[in-house]
Amino acid sequence: MYEVVEMRSVRFCVIGLGNIGRRLLELITQQQDLLGARYGLDFRLVGAADSGGAALDATGLDMTTIVGLKQAGQGIGSYPEKGQPGTSADRMLAQCEMDLLVEVSPTNLETGEPGLSCIRSSLQRGIPVVMANKGPLVLAYQELVALAKENRIRILFSGTVAGALPVVNIGTRDLNVCAVERVEGIFNSTTNYILCRMEDEGLSFREALAGAQEGGIAERDPTLDIDGWDAANKLVIVANSVLNRPTRLQDVDVTGIREISREDLLSARSEGRAIKLLATAVRNGDDYELVVRPTSLPLSHPLAGLRLWDMGVVYHTDTMGTLTAIIEEQGAMPTAAAVLRDMINAFC
Repeated sequence: MYEVVEMRSVRFCVIGLGNIGRRLLELITQQQDLLGARYGLDFRLVGAADSGGAALDATGLDMTTIVGLKQAGQGIGSYPEKGQPGTSADRMLAQCEMDLLVEVSPTNLETGEPGLSCIRSSLQRGIPVVMANKGPLVLAYQELVALAKENRIRILFSGTVAGALPVVNIGTRDLNVCAVERVEGIFNSTTNYILCRMEDEGLSFREALAGAQEGGIAERDPTLDIDGWDAANKLVIVANSVLNRPTRLQDVDVTGIREISREDLLSARSEGRAIKLLATAVRNGDDYELVVRPTSLPLSHPLAGLRLWDMGVVYHTDTMGTLTAIIEEQGAMPTAAAVLRDMINAFC
């Protein structure tokens, strides 16, 4: 039983209606009673945008209708009566009276758009932002956090690193009275899936990658994953947020898994070790060395045993010991749940 709490209506806009955005709307719809009873929050969607258009309604868009449109292959611009085909995300936001922006559009590491401009303008308007899009943080973390601080609002992004695994929350909240000496993370599930299948099933790298693509785990262009850049992007976010180190992608030494063979994996196993694509930040004086590369770990290491769908992080600290967190997650729902977690935390 929950105590009776005063209800608060939160008007939000969402940019991006791909897998994460759709799952988020499904989750909010499913959990409306819990959100009200436990937190006193009623999330009301007043604006939504995808790559083809937008829809707005100050009284609230029906989230189930939007999910149905997307599942049928239609854009948000086809929303009955309220759809605006061709309207961009920034134009939609300019028309919207909202309390929160949720930015879950695809990651763009060249310009950060359309997310970066929309996040920047929302923060300047004094509107809190929740995001699962890594691009704007990788390109402009310091600027965006400074904007949020200047306007005394929150920018939350726990879903940008390893989905529902609270890597950022642990580092910024639970380890806030210690110094982090070393971070070790398996932040990219695609590469872990590929390496596990190569080792366990005797697949070549190409075969394992093809299987990941056929199963929808890897993109048609898997470069960001297999060349280590996705893990590096997440390490950049951890370095900025947890380690308080102003960091850009060029600060990370990156090597992917293209050259790893099954023979390499079996040789490591025969020596009681496992090869994983590891992201590390190691304190060196007043700075950290940031590296992403295939690493041979002893089987006693807490990340060595991570299987197909697992991700994990190990924090080594000066006063709070060593903390390990591991998650098994499949599909987009866990990341969507992390976004909802941040939406709640923005108001509680």
